[in-house]
Amino acid sequence: MVHKLNRIRRTETELSVRCKILFSSGIALFGLILGFFQKWLDSMAVNELPSVFQRLDITNFFGRLSVWILLAAAISVLSTTPIRAALNTFLFFINMLFGYYLYCNFRLGFLPVSYMMIWVGLSVASLFAAFVCWYAKGKGLPAVIISALILGAVFSQTFLVTQGFGITHLTEVIVFALGIVLLRRDIKETAAEVGLSVVIGSIIQLVLPVWG
Repeated sequence: MVHKLNRIRRTETELSVRCKILFSSGIALFGLILGFFQKWLDSMAVNELPSVFQRLDITNFFGRLSVWILLAAAISVLSTTPIRAALNTFLFFINMLFGYYLYCNFRLGFLPVSYMMIWVGLSVASLFAAFVCWYAKGKGLPAVIISALILGAVFSQTFLVTQGFGITHLTEVIVFALGIVLLRRDIKETAAEVGLSVVIGSIIQLVLPVWG
């Protein structure tokens, strides 16, 4: 099994322990800050935000899935091993939730425990998803399929295709484009993964219309 996985993508040269700690700590800190920032946005009146935030609909942007899919994919594929991809992605999400609900508790005076536990469960699930996503930057058909699944999930949040073509939000288009850049490979394989992502995203919208 390990041999087959190595044929898709081999682990990169291991970092020193100090570099591993610094990188993972940076990911955790980024998640914590983003959690605070997201809840701060939620608690602000839209007309009190900077005009650029209003035009880009930043408040609702972080309430949609595409940005979190992209961030998780980026953390995963930029890690040196699939195990570190799982660890780093989990640290990001669990610290993001910690910052978000810490702000809820101490700044806004409430803590929705049952809702929080759902997201904790999803953070745990990200361990397994990130392990698989790490192979998106590998070689061959499995890597193309994994990349297409990631882009397809983002596509389903970006473009409306089941009832006439449309675009949900400009920010989602930017996220989709960044996803293509992140997961790019040679021209043929990139074209294949983008084309396949359109099919996958369309199927997602047909099966789960509330997802898009």
